[in-house]
Amino acid sequence: MPHLKTIPDPDDFAHVTDWVFDLDNTLYPHHINLFAQIDTNMTAFVSELLQMEPADARVLQKRYYHEHGTTLKGLMLNHAVDPAAFLERAHAIDYSLLQPQPDLGEAIRALPGRKFILTNGTVPHAQAAAGAMGILDHFEDIFDIVAADYLPKPASATYDKFAALNKVDAKRAAMFEDLPRNLVAPKAMGMRTVLLAPEVTADIVIERWEKISDEDVHIDYVTEDLTGFLKALRD
Repeated sequence: MPHLKTIPDPDDFAHVTDWVFDLDNTLYPHHINLFAQIDTNMTAFVSELLQMEPADARVLQKRYYHEHGTTLKGLMLNHAVDPAAFLERAHAIDYSLLQPQPDLGEAIRALPGRKFILTNGTVPHAQAAAGAMGILDHFEDIFDIVAADYLPKPASATYDKFAALNKVDAKRAAMFEDLPRNLVAPKAMGMRTVLLAPEVTADIVIERWEKISDEDVHIDYVTEDLTGFLKALRD
């Protein structure tokens, strides 16, 4: 992608006072595949709720994800699902795949200003994941799907609510995300945008909507290594 930078220029981030991070596949790398457990739980929930075969439930689950940003939003709109019950089931996972990441923690701690997690997951999920990595204490706050009134990223209203609640000046903020579409609104608000793009290997399956293209002009930087990227900002 010729328009994308991979090596951070510290001058491009010198104005940043608020650092905003997605959680899943961003603060921890894609190859950990923690989301696979969540994905399986969501499929089971849909299958049981609607009395569908698992294969059919998965098709519907993914359709709702594409149409509404999260499976949950589609279930709420079409089936009046209790969001608390869905989220509890979805995040009933094993976090032992996540190991302490002291280098990442130090890189986050060294950033000047406040740090936030902005996730389509829940606060307990973010606390468990970041806690397992040993980085939870470096964050000012976690803005989750409940705080967003269940309106998920990439909806611009969710970013606006996050910024208003935390008094974040978007023109002095940077957003780190693994999904290209979730950086459209932050860029429009004035944030510096960084995409976490995993190295593609035989063990990693990248869905179509996760892939970056030449049309993604709203992305300023792309990196496979969050820790290295953040460290380079301080060198």
